[in-house]
Amino acid sequence: RELSSESNIHIYCLNILVFVTLQQRDPMLKRDGFEDILEERRNSSDLKYALRCYAPVLYKGVTPCKANMLKNIVLQSDQLRYVINQVSQESGEAPDIIQEEASVILEEMAHRLQISTVRFFAFALSKAFKTLFQHVCVNEEGIQRLQQAIQEHPVVLLPSHRSYMDFLLMSYILYTYDLALPVIAAGMDFMGMKFVGEMLRMSGAFFIRRSFGGDKLYWAVFSEYVKTMLRNGFAPIEFFLEGTRSRTCKSLTPKLGLLNIVIEPFFKGEVFDVNLVPISISYERILEESLYARELLGVPKPKESTSGLLKARRILSEDYGSIHVYFGQPVSVRSLAQGKVNRSTYNLFPRHIPRKPMEETQSFVNDTAYRIVRLQEDNMVLKPWVLMASLLLQNLEGMELSVLTEQTVWLRGLALSYAAFLDWPDHAPTAKVVSSSLALHRGLACVSGGRVSLVVGEPLGPVTPEEALFNRAVSVLSCASYRNQVLHVFLRPAMLAVAMLHLSDEVYNCFSFLWDMFSNDFILCPGDTVQDFEEACYLLVKTGAVQMPQQDIVMTDIGQPTLSFFNGLLEPFLQGYQVVCRYLCEEASEGLTEKQYIPAVRSFHSVLCVFTGNLRCYEVLSSDMQKNALAALLRMDAVRKVKVADQVTLIVNKMAVNSIDDILGKNRMISHINQTQISPSLSLVAVAEDLCRDGLTPSYIR
Repeated sequence: RELSSESNIHIYCLNILVFVTLQQRDPMLKRDGFEDILEERRNSSDLKYALRCYAPVLYKGVTPCKANMLKNIVLQSDQLRYVINQVSQESGEAPDIIQEEASVILEEMAHRLQISTVRFFAFALSKAFKTLFQHVCVNEEGIQRLQQAIQEHPVVLLPSHRSYMDFLLMSYILYTYDLALPVIAAGMDFMGMKFVGEMLRMSGAFFIRRSFGGDKLYWAVFSEYVKTMLRNGFAPIEFFLEGTRSRTCKSLTPKLGLLNIVIEPFFKGEVFDVNLVPISISYERILEESLYARELLGVPKPKESTSGLLKARRILSEDYGSIHVYFGQPVSVRSLAQGKVNRSTYNLFPRHIPRKPMEETQSFVNDTAYRIVRLQEDNMVLKPWVLMASLLLQNLEGMELSVLTEQTVWLRGLALSYAAFLDWPDHAPTAKVVSSSLALHRGLACVSGGRVSLVVGEPLGPVTPEEALFNRAVSVLSCASYRNQVLHVFLRPAMLAVAMLHLSDEVYNCFSFLWDMFSNDFILCPGDTVQDFEEACYLLVKTGAVQMPQQDIVMTDIGQPTLSFFNGLLEPFLQGYQVVCRYLCEEASEGLTEKQYIPAVRSFHSVLCVFTGNLRCYEVLSSDMQKNALAALLRMDAVRKVKVADQVTLIVNKMAVNSIDDILGKNRMISHINQTQISPSLSLVAVAEDLCRDGLTPSYIR
């Protein structure tokens, strides 16, 4: 009976297609178990561990290359010689002078791996890790896959990036399992650290500038250095696809520069294949949690220095819980490129002549980057605290401990049904799991009188309203960094939930709008709007939150708590983008520069919070949200950038921004009305006044 009409057959087939797709990529079906590598360290000598025989197997049995030999290969390469001659002709300087410049760049950049330094780090990190962490868990099956991959093809390691600890941890794990140590792309900032910078260089780091500008010679030296190591398989190459640490603990939009470089040798037929290995590093408690929150609120990042590192040793007295490191399945570039990239076009030009990537190549690299980051997300291990943080942020006034415990159990079931990789202690009572999580994160949440609330730093004396707002925002943003770790699990159904609560009946159009709007805040693969919508429908139907009779999407009787939670999950982002829109329409001056934008929006929102009592969404103060909102408005042609002299000015299309603001405002109205207990006697005027108190202007009330 259900398949009696063509439309029902279409819906049925879509559900089957989405189901099969999810089953194929459902990590719950193929995730490996973990081993705690610190267990052995606690029961044996760290000195013996550091001095043990270390003889890793390399790619096709190649002999490790000395640093000077590697530099000579790079400097004598045809590609670098071509660029040197090109720069010489453009600048009028002799090729020998340009050659010397290239040599200086390479000397500053190159790594100088020394086993003695590696052994020192192995000893020191063993001591530090045993003090800082309860467990460092690694999936051994992933290590075995990596060992095999290293012997077959050049390998590129692509870890997620949430902490400075990441690259040290990666080398420590590979040393533990007797695997070849990677050559790691590191920012030039670390080179300024006395002694430490050189020690990092001698443990495999090579240093690159944060940006190259139009420096053709620097780019040529850098790209040839990386490709030489890759072509010859001297060592696995490691870099962070996101480009920098994520201060919010959400995955960042991938940067394509280095990925283009490591894939190019395959396109040119210089290697048979390249294996990309996604690696997910999950911290139960992040070392830099409060530092990140302050940076997002405009406090300058401390400069990397040896003295700063020594001062940070006080963290050794803290407990940071567990780390889980998951080595994913190696991704073959050859398999991915099959039928997508025509490599024969690379035979039409000499290989040593640099060429701008073709459109299909650029599209392939972009798709690959998003695919890798999605794989990183899928294998992120989530602890109970991320669920608790998600609930506490929707109840900023606090929650009864019993209610928090009950809702955490409910949310655990929902997360598991959506294939979240959840590390929940086996056979432990729920109350104990919740209390131990609160104990570990006692700097963020506390229990008083049976009620759980976020901790706000105690001031030493009287504080201004602005300082009180800042302290509260630090607490909220620190907690949000944990909630953000679970967003990738709930994002798609959450956007559908918000779309369903929209005033319009056009659910897909609203979902598509939100998808486009939030594509800088979250990892949403370009061109996957329809697929993500179908996935969201499938997941909400699977958990009984909605039904799909005919072509409609209808909330079920038991679906209200789920949809309400999802709506609250995205509420800070909806409200944050609306504040940016309101600022640009109401307060932004004609000559607003890009540099002035973030402080101006933060000041505008602070006034709303401090002096009017409106808008208690502290996450709007985050520079990350403000940047992503601006990027969305630029992409949607609501704002344009115009370079005037040495400054970039923002030109606001107020009609377009108002239109976007109006759509977001309607979502906020629905959200607020759903969360308010409205009795039959409550007048529309009262609802309108309540909405205004919550930060919505009367123009949104029709």
